[in-house]
Formats: sequence, structure tokens, C-alpha cells
Amino acid sequence: MRRRTLGQGLEVAEQGLGCMGMSEFYGRGDDDESIATIQEALDSGVNFLDTADMYGPFTNERLVGREIASRRNDVVLATKFGLQRSPDGQMIGVNGHPDYVLRACDDSLQRLGVEVIDLYYQHRVDRTVPVEETWGAMQSLVHAGKVRYLGISEASPATIERAHAVHPVCAVQSEYSLWTRDPEDEVLETCRRLGIGFVAYSPLGRGFLTGEPANRDGADDRDFRKNHPRFVGEALEQNLGLVANLAAIARAKGVSVAQLSLAWVLSRGTDVVPIPGTKRRRWLRENIAASDITLEADEIASLEAAVPRSAVAGDRYHRQGMQSING
Repeated sequence: MRRRTLGQGLEVAEQGLGCMGMSEFYGRGDDDESIATIQEALDSGVNFLDTADMYGPFTNERLVGREIASRRNDVVLATKFGLQRSPDGQMIGVNGHPDYVLRACDDSLQRLGVEVIDLYYQHRVDRTVPVEETWGAMQSLVHAGKVRYLGISEASPATIERAHAVHPVCAVQSEYSLWTRDPEDEVLETCRRLGIGFVAYSPLGRGFLTGEPANRDGADDRDFRKNHPRFVGEALEQNLGLVANLAAIARAKGVSVAQLSLAWVLSRGTDVVPIPGTKRRRWLRENIAASDITLEADEIASLEAAVPRSAVAGDRYHRQGMQSING
């Protein structure tokens, strides 16, 4: 697995592994298979693992922590705070208060069983707290040796600049794929101007850009996509047409729809690192193989024409979720 460099020189595999679905949101998990998937990822050179305190909640950090305990030096470990949940899973809200930042970090360190977090993200921006105050607390974690690098997720260009003025931002994490190209408006330009890396979550459109989301993640009544704006009703039918366009190109190239979609994200620049999430070794292997695909300029143009931004139907989240992004 080749390497890419985020801000401040943090080197990671050119693909990471999103671990969220191992514990929640994409149907029932299987800890044994999830553990085997993490093991195989590390063995394959996929050393960049992404989790968060709210996944589970709390259980995903414990799962990842148990598995990396004997291989800590092989891992670039990223986790997040800021989407506060109660132990029973209820959403409390976005929290960027400095005292909460410090508590959340200590709790994550304990659950992960590590002494330091490599990359600590503000998961969502708390609009009631100046980002300078949140980042002042985050900076203190770096000074205390509890965190090595800082990141921010789903932030606006202005907020990224304000955070960066307090402490250098290593990475901005936002959704980015053929059907979610919002970062191309201003965020990517801001990152490049400031020397910040970009981490793309959901690079396969929450499984939709694989052509088989239900089979890929084992959809069931716990799968939040059952009511996702892009996966239901007329939006579903329109978006299926876009995937059919991709499938035709994939067949002609002799690759899967998932590999083609992921190769497109990888082609966006060496400062862009996708973190496709999976809880199964089968899909991990398919994702890794996408790194061997080279896309020529005309192929990239064909892919973008096959999935025009204006043709994607449905919002990225329900109303409450949409209110939490671009903070």
C-alpha cells in the first residue's frame, strides 16, 4: 500500500479503514469478522484506522483498541469527539466546550487503551462555542502529549481557517465521492492553500456506489440507510440510474463499480486519503485493489459525466444532520 502525506507531515496509507460500521449504523455487526478485517487491513499496509467515541456509542473505540493493542506501532489511529451521546445511544448534541474536549479525550484514551491518539478530530463544529475556544483546548491536548495531530470534520472554509490560526490543522475530514462533491466548491482549495490534508469519508456513497449496498453491508432493520434521503422513493430510482451508468464504464474497464468509484477519489490528488468503511474482509480486499487502477483524464471526465452533481437526488442527511455540517 502506497503512502500519502496529510498536513504537518503525517504519513498514512493512501487508503484508510473506516471502522464505524463494525459497531453501528450499517446493520448488525460481527466482532470476529470485524477483528479479522482489521488484522488483514494492517497486514496489507492499510495502517490508518478511523473511529469515534459516538460510534456504538463508545463500543467501536473499545473494539479497535483491543485489536491494535499488540500492534500499536503499526497503526495511525484517528478518533473524534463532539457528537455527544448518552450510554443508551440517545443523541445529546454537538459539544465543543473546552471542558468537554478534555474529558472526551481522556475517555477515548481509556477506551482505546493507548497513551496517545495520533489524529484527534472535532467531529462537528459547535456553533454555540467559538472554534478558537474548542481548538485552544485541543491544542492543550497536544502540549500534554495526549494527541499528536489535530483535525476537523465537516467544517466550512472560514472555520477551517480560524481553527488553523489557533493550531495547525493536519486533516479536514468530510464526505467526498462521485455523488458528494461539495468539498470541490471551496474546502479543498482552502486545505491546499493552508497545507492541510483531506480525508474522504463515505467514498463509496455509503455503499450505494458499489451497486449492491444491501449485500455489501448486510442491510437490516438497524441499517440507517433504510430511511436515508438518497436511498428511498424517487431519489432511489434516480440514483440507481447513475449507478447503472457507472456499471457500464466498470464493465468496459474490467473492474467493479466499487473499485471504479474509489479509484476516482484516489485520483483527486495525493493529499486526498479515502477511508472506505467495511466490516468484512471480502470488501476490504476489493477496496485495496482499487489502488492499482489508473484513470486517464478522459476516463475521469466520463465518470463525472456519468454522475453529474446536479443529477444526484436527495440530501446527504436528514434535516438535523444537514444542520450539523458546514459549521
